[in-house]
Amino acid sequence: MKAFKQELANIQTKKVYGRVKAVQGVMIEIAGPLAAFGIGARLKIEREQASQVMGKPIMVEVVGFKEGVALAMPYGNLDGISMGSKAYLHSNNNDVSPSESWLGRIVNALGEPIDGKGPLETGDEPVPLRNSPPPANQRNRVGEPLDLGVKALNCFATCCVGQRLGIFAGSGVGKSVLMSMLTKNASADVFVIGLIGERGREVQEFIEDNLGEEGLKRSIVVVATSDEAALMRRQAAYMTMSLAEYFRDKDNSVLCMIDSITRFAMAGREIGLSVGEPPATKGYTPTVFAELPRLLERAGPGTDKGSITGLFTVLVEGDDHNEPISDAVRGILDGHIVMERAIAERGRYPAINVLKSISRTMPECVPEQYRPAIYKARQYMSTFYDMEEIIRMGVYRRGSNPETDAAIDYTERLEQFLQQGKSEATSLNDGYEELVQILG
Repeated sequence: MKAFKQELANIQTKKVYGRVKAVQGVMIEIAGPLAAFGIGARLKIEREQASQVMGKPIMVEVVGFKEGVALAMPYGNLDGISMGSKAYLHSNNNDVSPSESWLGRIVNALGEPIDGKGPLETGDEPVPLRNSPPPANQRNRVGEPLDLGVKALNCFATCCVGQRLGIFAGSGVGKSVLMSMLTKNASADVFVIGLIGERGREVQEFIEDNLGEEGLKRSIVVVATSDEAALMRRQAAYMTMSLAEYFRDKDNSVLCMIDSITRFAMAGREIGLSVGEPPATKGYTPTVFAELPRLLERAGPGTDKGSITGLFTVLVEGDDHNEPISDAVRGILDGHIVMERAIAERGRYPAINVLKSISRTMPECVPEQYRPAIYKARQYMSTFYDMEEIIRMGVYRRGSNPETDAAIDYTERLEQFLQQGKSEATSLNDGYEELVQILG
């Protein structure tokens, strides 16, 4: 009945429309009854029948107002749009109505199925795409340690249920492969995966090779490839988070993964510059830095039993881990995983630099009997890292420093410990025990 009432509320008793006044790049100016067009309202613009898309209307979203016109951006290409084309109000509600039957499905940024398995069942209650995070004073605390199945993360950047971690890496360093390992090995009730700005050919590979049939059964994948409009890429991140919130409110432990937050920010930059916002750092507009915490804060513990554990990849431009988006995201999240090209080049995967990776919840969630081993391993790796150049040049003489000698002895074994194949999985306790055994 709730879904039926919602459908009744959405029925329009009269048609409201404006007309296209101008098109500049991807920005469409629409004149008409502006009082009926709120920010976020969706409109359908008629195309010329002779266009390549056979007259199918194009969906646009109102993103601003200027000098008596509404500024809208499209969800697709603008072929067939002409001066005076009618722009009908489609909906002022920016929400989605998922259900548990969506598990195992692949959808686009608008919540439409793209896997060829037929239409999706509409749920009982709509979930706003731009929802607010739960009130800070009513949220639960993070839960017990979450087994991610990757030794380097389990032992040196332990993640808790309801925590938010960022995976920072340059292009080609292996963050997508690490994400595939997490989807196979992590323990969670539901996986919600957002592939934003990904290469089109990689989507099917990720679903078939990394998720597999069993993994897909407990997952929803939201896809917006790099060739899609900026509005679709930004919307895909909101859709991913809204679906995660729906399953969290059903008291599930949800693992939400978005690849990547940088491409969400780039889409926001493209939209902001088109509207006329002033560029700030590296061309990113102020709205981008305001939207990042609004999106990322939605992950985390809920007010009831459910929680959203967030793993968000950040594409580091030019291997500069202090570039604006990396710096902003690192300050919002509860920890960061740093992947380095130098580690990947010497053949150790996943290429995680454990010395630069931090989990802010780790000190309290690691069993006390394993803490000395983790501390000692970090100490050995840090000592070797500081002396690495001198050691490799042959300048260091063995026996000069007992701590350095021990670091040399253990580094090779620790490097082998951190090495893990794509199809391998190691549980949380097994990783701790193996580390203790290596250190004697």
